[in-house]
Amino acid sequence: MLIAQLDGRKVALWGWGREGHAAYRAIRTSLPGLPLTLFCLADEVADARALGDPRLVIEVDASAAHLSAFDIVVKSPGISPYRAEAVSAAAQGTRFIGGTALWFGGHAGQDGIAARTVCVTGTKGKSTTTALLAHLLRAGGHRTALAGNIGLPLLELDAPPADQSVAPEVWAIELSSYQTGDVAASGVRPEVAVVLNVFPEHLDWHGSEARYVEDKLRLITEARPVVAVLNAADPRLAALSLPDSQVRWFGNDAGWHLRGDVLYRGETRVMDTAALPLPGRHNRGNLCAVLTVIEALGFDAAALAPHAATFRPLPHRLQTLGARDGLTWVNDSISTTPHASLAALDCFRDRRVAILVGGHDRGIDWADFAAAMQHRAPAAIVTMGANGPRIHQLLEPLAGAGGFTLMAAADLADAVVQARTALGGDGVILLSPGAPSFGPYRDYVARGRHFAQLGGFDPDSISAIPGLGVA
Repeated sequence: MLIAQLDGRKVALWGWGREGHAAYRAIRTSLPGLPLTLFCLADEVADARALGDPRLVIEVDASAAHLSAFDIVVKSPGISPYRAEAVSAAAQGTRFIGGTALWFGGHAGQDGIAARTVCVTGTKGKSTTTALLAHLLRAGGHRTALAGNIGLPLLELDAPPADQSVAPEVWAIELSSYQTGDVAASGVRPEVAVVLNVFPEHLDWHGSEARYVEDKLRLITEARPVVAVLNAADPRLAALSLPDSQVRWFGNDAGWHLRGDVLYRGETRVMDTAALPLPGRHNRGNLCAVLTVIEALGFDAAALAPHAATFRPLPHRLQTLGARDGLTWVNDSISTTPHASLAALDCFRDRRVAILVGGHDRGIDWADFAAAMQHRAPAAIVTMGANGPRIHQLLEPLAGAGGFTLMAAADLADAVVQARTALGGDGVILLSPGAPSFGPYRDYVARGRHFAQLGGFDPDSISAIPGLGVA
């Protein structure tokens, strides 16, 4: 759908975070006279009123009855379409779309393809992969936009520059499972779509593991990218049939893959990745995805691969903050699944580690994490947050035999105190919660910033995401 097609319809915005602000500005720029209604939280009303927009009605009751009064509701990604009020309104004819769908609607070529768009998703690693893609393309002299779920809504970059010579040559777009369906709903095909891996997450938004997988994979099963770049090591992906897309695999012997720490393209050795600023073997493996994309775009991937050495790691993702009193502080606040916590532990398997786990309870099973603690446990595990007691109960029978100390904390500050005590001035304090931050914190960034403060580090200096926008 094009923004221009909203004209003459009853339109509402639902959500007033950064995506909501971006959607408002994009619609208002194109349709200054269109009446709009905004559904937002009570503490956001004053900010919305400060716009001074006489054609904007502000509501706080996003009930099914109110939502169903509109033809189109442009909702923020964090609002699930599976909520009862959304389902009811949709049944009465209201169409729910997101800013991602509006952006793709405005970027379709005559063939229905959004040229030079690369959409990246996956349960783990999508932000680093998207940023690394932009970094390598820019190193090769290709003007690239870095946007999407990584921290810059696409609609914030929607207005084309007056000088088309500085327009992006390639769009590197990160998409969460909340946004992949928007690409499919837009009816516009991305040129390249990447899926790194799929395992359970965001079950409260999607409602079930099956629906999460289905929604995540809509980027390739329904959006029908021209090229689908897939991880050959992921069994769900390996089983897919995509008749409308050319499939390029990474992680197998025929394509880009790792043998130990050495990067190969087929049987050709390219370089050693051990010293790259990509913490964890999984991130070095995602370099294979990036190089596969670069090839799909028609560029020389082997020539660009060495530029990974100058990549700046993203904040809150296995981010080493520094050392204090013999302890190394590592901020992996973005970790929201037990699988992510296990991957983080693997990065420090030769060090004494106290890992802090727990947060908002989405009902995800920690059985695989517990099983792994029987043979690769850290020195200490500190549980915290709403699902902390559940994790603690699962791990308690294993603590003695597993050789790790198990502690329960009231909150993050208490968890840090207990981790310090457990390590005794030697080791790594690793925040890799395996759960969302909701409750005590607005998001994983706020949680990571608090962790940095508790360690004695400046939260502002560790939080900026490099490279957002067009460069």
